[in-house]
Amino acid sequence: MELFTSQSLRKSCAAICLWVFVVLLLWNDRGVLSDSNYLTGLGSYDITGPAADVNMMGYANMEQIASGVHFRLRARAFIVAEPQGERVVFVNLDACMASQLVTIKVLERLKARYGDLYTEKNVAISGIHTHAGPGGYLQYIVYIVTSLGFVRQSFDVLVDGIEKSIIQAHENLRPGSICVNKGELLDASVNRSPSAYLNNPTAERSKYKYDVDKAMTLLKFVDDQWGPVGSFNWFATHGTSMSRTNSLISGDNKGAAARFMEDWFEQNGVGRSSADDFGGAGIPRRISKIISNLHDNRHELLELAASFQSLPGRPATKILNVARRVRGALRQAEKPQFVSSFCQSNCGDVSPNVLGAFCIDTGLPCDFNHSTCGGKNEMCYGRGPGYPDEFESTRIIGDRQFRKAVDLFNKASEQLEGKVDYRHTYLDFSQLEVTLPKQGGGSEVVKTCPAAMGFAFAAGTTDGPGAFDFKQGDDKGNPFWRLVRNVLKTPDKKQVDCQHPKPILLDTGEMKEPYDWAPSVLPIQILRVGQLVILSVPSEFTTMAGRRLRDAVKTVLTTSGEFNSSVHVVLAGLTNTYSQYVTTFEEYEVQRYEGASTLFGPHTLSAYIQEFKKLASALISGQPVESGLQPPDLLNKQISLLTPVVMDSTPSGVNFGDVKTDVPQNSTFKRGDMVSVVFWSACPRNDLMTEGTFSLVEILHGKDTWIPAYDDDDFCLRFKWSRPSKLSPRSLATIEWRIPQSAPPGVYRIRHFGASKGLMGSIRHFTGSSRAFVVS
Repeated sequence: MELFTSQSLRKSCAAICLWVFVVLLLWNDRGVLSDSNYLTGLGSYDITGPAADVNMMGYANMEQIASGVHFRLRARAFIVAEPQGERVVFVNLDACMASQLVTIKVLERLKARYGDLYTEKNVAISGIHTHAGPGGYLQYIVYIVTSLGFVRQSFDVLVDGIEKSIIQAHENLRPGSICVNKGELLDASVNRSPSAYLNNPTAERSKYKYDVDKAMTLLKFVDDQWGPVGSFNWFATHGTSMSRTNSLISGDNKGAAARFMEDWFEQNGVGRSSADDFGGAGIPRRISKIISNLHDNRHELLELAASFQSLPGRPATKILNVARRVRGALRQAEKPQFVSSFCQSNCGDVSPNVLGAFCIDTGLPCDFNHSTCGGKNEMCYGRGPGYPDEFESTRIIGDRQFRKAVDLFNKASEQLEGKVDYRHTYLDFSQLEVTLPKQGGGSEVVKTCPAAMGFAFAAGTTDGPGAFDFKQGDDKGNPFWRLVRNVLKTPDKKQVDCQHPKPILLDTGEMKEPYDWAPSVLPIQILRVGQLVILSVPSEFTTMAGRRLRDAVKTVLTTSGEFNSSVHVVLAGLTNTYSQYVTTFEEYEVQRYEGASTLFGPHTLSAYIQEFKKLASALISGQPVESGLQPPDLLNKQISLLTPVVMDSTPSGVNFGDVKTDVPQNSTFKRGDMVSVVFWSACPRNDLMTEGTFSLVEILHGKDTWIPAYDDDDFCLRFKWSRPSKLSPRSLATIEWRIPQSAPPGVYRIRHFGASKGLMGSIRHFTGSSRAFVVS
């Protein structure tokens, strides 16, 4: 009996040892087979907004009213989580900037859905700074006055789209890894305020080769099962390739770059590595993947095209509109869509108009210090690389960012490793105490100021000049405009002294009727993923201001011992809310546009540096941070003066969707030609066609099957909407297709989708089609 028990014990011990050995072997093998350090998920959703009647956000030009779509806007999100730890969310918007009110409402929805998983602490919402998106979605008066107040459609589509992009990213969370890469892009940015930059200390400027940051930092997301699934990058250049006279909704150069890269990946996948696969045009060759047997006999094509005349306008459904979109037809349902985002950084004094600023009357360079022509700012404009074609400038600057991103994406090898963490706080920037070192030793305490905008703010920039007799570099002001200012609010001596040398044009921080004109409580935030650190700032930092902030935070991180010199610190501008510009103290003294738009006075940057260093120290030490004073929720106080759509109509005997001006009979077009069709239409505000399309180019497959080829998302297709007069219920949609060099020969037609509003408020969808034509 004792022998049997002993043998059983030995067998049991041997079995346990074998089991432990197998478990250890499998555990170690798991580390070998999988490179995943994190759970990663990406998402994307349409945020295009109202394509009619709404003032665009960015240039503050009341005449710049949306009237169509260049290409659609999107919210793109990534989530990174430690399997058993913290997580962070970053959302990049094809919008001018983030909005405090939008952020508040998105967080409320996330809390209702996920509890405390996603909060203001670990969610960052950033804007690319396109100046070609609908306005009216911010909550402070100074940012919505040109849009006639609050625009509910602009606001709702942003909140919905951000939430849905985060939901997608959350539902796509899977084991994966992230690689980081960094490189220089030299030909997509110039400094638009070089005279202010030159006021920075010579010794500081001598540390840098350029007067703008040329670095692009890119993250490559790799799913353990599917391989590469997306990329996000940060690079500083303004979203002002599209001018202040443009009226088509557009993601500008960064939105274009994102569309180019997503199409490049879907077309080529990981097996094809060259951006030159676009044939130099920045436009993908998708159709050849859809259609295998294309006609090549021109006579046969003409006969086939002649059999398809234009279709009269007829009722349609929203489901049809969504189903006909190009990328929806191509996407593999079981595979995550590839998401590429081109995020904004310290772009405050950085322009994409790389040819320089010139006087439109003489063609000579503008005055260096004031950016004027004969003393007037209205004549001085920056020129993009495609001048005088702003669409071409947008394509070129987008294409340059896209190609650099592809290069960094293909060569990315440094893997992010380490903690996921974050710190966030709210600060009242209207009265923040800042401790500064004094020359010769010791320190002094200074304070920031309530928000105010200087005279040079009204001068605008070379990307979008202002009006009247304002000019950049004005540190005096003038008596007439002081009288006009005093009708609204006369700043007291304390405010004047605090903001010096800025002459105050609008004392927005102390203007409270009918509600706040400008923000005072601002969020600052740090997100960490391994050796990558993202500084979320609610402003446009100039080049040198951004360098100083990044260097200050990097010093805190590297001296802690946890990070080495390879830590990647990126600045994400226009994040979580908006509070205009941040310059260096020296740039502020010059009072060009950026200095005049630095709301909280000359020590604003020092305040940011001081408070971000505190966040960085807390991040390293693992200490919590006080949440601070909460910003206001002003949704119930918003005022809107934008008139609603009353009704739509057409002439007698004409249906919505009927063709008014068709392509000629038996038409043949060549690549590079412009095809234009005009439809009887209705106001695009009736249905934003979210995740849908107003315009569609189809190619004939076989004898009777039409395949979607290009839609609202494509750079080559433009949807232009117009009324005969401002109050007319009639409207027209002009759809223009610039045939890409990559378009295969075949039979094509153009379709229009829309929705009309009846007198009683009913919404009815419609569609129409042009006659067929040949591309040879």
